[in-house]
Amino acid sequence: MAPEPPLLTMSGITKSFPGVRALDGVDLEVQAGEVHCLLGQNGAGKSTLIKVLAGAHQPDDGEITWCGAPAVLKSPITAMRLGIATIYQELDLVEGLSVAENVFLGHEPTSAGFVVRTREGRTSAAALLERLGHPEIDPARAVGELSAAQQQIVSMARALSHDVRLIVMDEPSAALDPDEVDNLFRIVASLTADGVAVVYISHRLEEIRRIGDRVTVLKDGRAVAVGLPAESTPTRDIVAMMTGRNVEYVFPPRPEATPEDARPVPAPVLTVQGLTRKGEFDPVDLELRPGEIVGLAGLVGSGRSEILETIYGARKATAGRVTVAGRPLRPGSVRAAVAAGIGLAPEERKAQALLMLESVTRNVSVSSMSRFSRAGWVDRGAERKAARAATRELSLRPDNPDTPVRTLSGGNQQKAVLARWLLRGCRVLLLDEPTRGVDVGARAELYAVIRRLADEGLAVLLVSSEVPEVLGLADRVLVLREGRVVHTADAGELDEHRVLDLVMEGSPTS
Repeated sequence: MAPEPPLLTMSGITKSFPGVRALDGVDLEVQAGEVHCLLGQNGAGKSTLIKVLAGAHQPDDGEITWCGAPAVLKSPITAMRLGIATIYQELDLVEGLSVAENVFLGHEPTSAGFVVRTREGRTSAAALLERLGHPEIDPARAVGELSAAQQQIVSMARALSHDVRLIVMDEPSAALDPDEVDNLFRIVASLTADGVAVVYISHRLEEIRRIGDRVTVLKDGRAVAVGLPAESTPTRDIVAMMTGRNVEYVFPPRPEATPEDARPVPAPVLTVQGLTRKGEFDPVDLELRPGEIVGLAGLVGSGRSEILETIYGARKATAGRVTVAGRPLRPGSVRAAVAAGIGLAPEERKAQALLMLESVTRNVSVSSMSRFSRAGWVDRGAERKAARAATRELSLRPDNPDTPVRTLSGGNQQKAVLARWLLRGCRVLLLDEPTRGVDVGARAELYAVIRRLADEGLAVLLVSSEVPEVLGLADRVLVLREGRVVHTADAGELDEHRVLDLVMEGSPTS
C-alpha cells in the first residue's frame, strides 16, 4: 500500500518586500496528525511563512500542495475553506462580541440567509468548548472579560468551527502559566489524535521536546533544516542552526583601560531597584554609569521593551523604584523621566517617536520647545539653528533641517530621534531595537554614533533582538527569559550560542 502523501507541502517558497528578501526558497512538509515545530530567531522568516500559508501573503515563487494536489491560497478565506487555520500570537478576537459570536464570526448560523440563529450558535460554540476541555466558558460572555488563556481557547474553537485539518499556533504559550501550558498540550494531543496537524512556533525548546514530532529551522529566510526529529536532535545543534546571519556587524572598539585611567569609578546615573510590572517582568535590579552601555538580551515577550518603557514612565511599575543621579522618579510619569534626563528611542520610531509630516527641525526640537518659546512665540531661527547643530553632530543626511522626516532613510530617521535627546541634554538614553529597518551600511554608522555618545559620558541601556548587536555594542549584558533576569555578565564573557542557550533553557543565575 502506497504511503499517504503529506497533508501540506511548501516547496521553494520565496517572498520579498522592498529591500528585504524575507523568504528564500523555503521548504516545509507537514503530515496529518503530527506536531511540526517551526523554529528560528526573530527575523528568520517564520511570520512571513505562516502568513503565506494563511493566504495573507502571496509568494513570489514556489509551489504549495495540499492533500497531494496543487493549491493557490489567494486569501485567508481560501485557506480556511481548505481547512487551514492560523492562531496568531496577537489574538484577532473582537472583545466586544460574545464568545459564540467570535467563534462563528464570518460564518454565523442563519435562517433564510440573513437572520442569525443566536441560540444555535451558542449551543454549537458550547460543544466546541467542551471538546477543548473548557465547558466552563460561557458562550454568551463577552470575550473581553476572559483571561488570556480562555481567549486562546476561543481562538481554537473558532478554528475548529471551520472543520480544520491544520492549525498554525504562533507562540501559543507566551501568555500562559505552567498549568495552562499543560492544558494546551493536552488539547494539542487530542487534536493530533483526531488527525489534525499542528504547526507549532515557539522559542521554548523544552516545549518542542515535550510536544513536537519534527522540526524545521529557518535562518535568514532559508530553511537550514527540514523535518528533523524533535526529540533526538541535540539542543546545541538546533541552537547552532538558528545562529549566524548573512549581514556583517562592524562594531567600533570598546575603549581600553590604561594606567592613566585608574580613576574612581563614577557613581551610577541610573539605578533600578526591584522594578516589577505584574504579568510582564519580575523584579529587575541594575545600575548604569556614565559612559557605559548595558544590553538587555532576550526573545520577544521576555520583558525587554516593557522594562525600558517602565523606566521611561510610559508604563507604571507595580513595585520597585528608579532613581536618576540619586533622585527617585515618580512612577508612571514620562514628564518626570524626561525632566530627570532620560530619553527613549522606541522600537516603532515612525509610530511612537517621529512626526512623519513635520520637518527634521520640528522632530528634533519637539522635546525642548521651552528653550525656543517665550510668551507663546517660538523663535524659529533659534530652533532651526539648534536642531541643525544636533543633526550635524550625528552626520544626519541630507544636511537640511527643513527636510520632511518622512523622506529620510531608516538610519537617518533614527539619527533624528537621537538628535532630539542630544538637544534635550539627556544623561540616560534608552534604545529599543535601534537598527530595525536600517540597512547594513547605516548600521555600522549608527553603532559608531552610539559608542561615541557613550565615550562622551552618555549612559545607554540597549534592547535588541539581534544577539550579535547586543554583544558587539554593550559593555555588560543582562539576559532575560520570560520576564526574569537569568544571567548577568560582561559582554566579553558571552557568545551568541551561550545567550541563546540561556534565553531558551536558562535558569536564574548571577
